[in-house]
Order: sequence, then C-alpha cells, then structure tokens
Amino acid sequence: MADPIEAHARRGAPFTFDPVSLKALIERVKAPLSAGEEQIIYAPSFDHALKDPVEDDIKILSSQRVLIFEGNYLSMGTEVWGDIARLFDERWFVEVDREVARERLIARHLKAGLAAMREEAAKRADENDLPNGDYLIANGLTPHRVVWSVEDLEYARGG
Repeated sequence: MADPIEAHARRGAPFTFDPVSLKALIERVKAPLSAGEEQIIYAPSFDHALKDPVEDDIKILSSQRVLIFEGNYLSMGTEVWGDIARLFDERWFVEVDREVARERLIARHLKAGLAAMREEAAKRADENDLPNGDYLIANGLTPHRVVWSVEDLEYARGG
C-alpha cells in the first residue's frame, strides 16, 4: 500500500482490496470447462483473528459451478469494481437500517478485539465502516434483488 498507516486505519475501504486479482479469480472460475477437465482454483479467505487475508485458503473445484461471493464492494460500479460486478449472474444487496448496522458493527469490533471499549468501537464504525457503506450505496450498480436484513432472535439463540 502506498500509505500503510492510512490503509491500516481504513481497513475495509475499497482501496485496501486488490480488485484486479479478484477480477482474475472470478474470470477463472467462470471460464468454460473442456470435456473431462478438472482443476482446482485457490482463493484467499480472511482470518478475523489475524485481521488479514490468507492466500490460497479456499479450494474451488472447477466442477463447482454455483458459487456465492460475498463482499461489500462486489456490486460497486467504479473502476475495476464495476467490471467485477458485471461478471456476476446476479447481484443481491442486503438492506439494513443504518442504526442496526451501526450497532452490529460496534458489537463486531468489540468481539473481534478491534476496540476495547464501546466508544472506540463506535468511533471506528462512525468514521470508517459507515462511510464505506455510504460510498458503496452512492456508487453501486442496481442489484438484481434486495433482501431486507432483520433480527432473527430464534436463529441467534440457536433454534
């Protein structure tokens, strides 16, 4: 990164990702197969304990033809992200009330150890995560489907 300190402070912002490599990965998994051809494609994951990506952590067989990619910027229309978004057969957007999203972010930051106190977690949500979401919404392509996120207390309790 050109400015590692800013990149660390703004983790999760679009510029902290490698969309060129992501585009190449998606093009690889979408490539037509030759008869009898089987190959393994490796994709990175993200280790929340380390707070960093893990290269070649997810194994994708070329015979696996239905894949779900999840990520904040996969429907964005800017720069390389727009090329990526157009590669997907469907783009879904999960809509959530802003205050619900903020509370979820605060809880996630506390649980992941990104913040020691609620105030610190709230500051990170307000100054980094929510502006990233605003940027996505302002620059996103029209989704094929919108799903409204709700609290499912039965699920949260384990059924």
